[in-house]
Amino acid sequence: MFIACILGLGCPAPAHQATPTKESTRSITPRTQQIIDEVVASEMTRQGAVGMAVGIIEDGKVIYTRGYGLADRNREIPVTKDTNFRWASISKPLTAIVAGQLALEGKLDLDADIRKYVPEFPVKDPEHPITTRQLLAHHGGIVHYSNGPVIPRFRNDYPPNPYQSVILALDTFKMSPLVSEPGAEYNYSTHGYILASAVIERAGGKPFHQLVRERISEPLGLDSLQPDYQWVKIPNRAVGYRGKKDRIVQSTNTDVSWKLGGGGFISNIEDLAAFSAGLADPEFMPPELQAELWTPQTTTRGKTGRYGLGFYTQTLKNGQRLIRHSGAQEKTRTMMKVYPDKRRAVVVMTNSEFVKPDEVANAITKRLWD
Repeated sequence: MFIACILGLGCPAPAHQATPTKESTRSITPRTQQIIDEVVASEMTRQGAVGMAVGIIEDGKVIYTRGYGLADRNREIPVTKDTNFRWASISKPLTAIVAGQLALEGKLDLDADIRKYVPEFPVKDPEHPITTRQLLAHHGGIVHYSNGPVIPRFRNDYPPNPYQSVILALDTFKMSPLVSEPGAEYNYSTHGYILASAVIERAGGKPFHQLVRERISEPLGLDSLQPDYQWVKIPNRAVGYRGKKDRIVQSTNTDVSWKLGGGGFISNIEDLAAFSAGLADPEFMPPELQAELWTPQTTTRGKTGRYGLGFYTQTLKNGQRLIRHSGAQEKTRTMMKVYPDKRRAVVVMTNSEFVKPDEVANAITKRLWD
């Protein structure tokens, strides 16, 4: 059914096998549906994607979701509305939202030394304590994957599945030196978000994953959003694929439990779309929370970038705001682009590590709204 294609060249198979999700054409015209399907089919063929799912938000509502191609090539299982893809780094906005909510409630001081909440984390720079705001802005000086040495500190008395605890997950990098003075530079860091999740757990008084469920999943009705724990049977997980020379092969099933707050959640396309719709909802994202999270942050050296707290944020030439985040890890690539002033959004999920979902999202946006 599926013919493996040379990476980077056209691949005719999965793009034609679009499988509509339940209620995939809510309030959408046949012509708009045709445009979206044409764009996705073209991009899947061009990029050689195995499977993909797309969601469209208009006027603050999810109007379209659809699966395309294969969730499992060997078993010929199509992508549907129930297919679960890893969010990868789109997990970071979840962490930032909970932090922002706790801050507005007076339960978390974003500018306090993080050791106020997590004294287990070693002092790195006595003269420049790390703050939660810095972690969420990637200004904390915490190492990422390859921009400095990652030094773990493991113990012999771990319980089963130790990284279900975000506090124990700190052991995977807690002895690493800083890559910059806290506050001084932007250095993207998933490890920094692991530390932020530990701060949030302590400030919120509940396990981190429970805070996400109670404060985000339940209000927005995200039934499939959950930690991608390997020891939990999660139905309809997409199989991942990567490029190897001139072939597409099945990817590794790497454990991501240790980086929950930075890249460890999973859901179907319906829930990523509903989350994006929530970002355009002033009831879920009131102006004060928007201002806290969507204001580009400035380093202590005076440089302002495009990252706020948990989100890339920019003002377009037409004056509209664009709030976005992407994700990349084993088994997945994801993209979320939200235009809150228009209450529009587009989300893309794929199980093909070599695919660029931002190009898919950009192509859809251009055809629908430019």
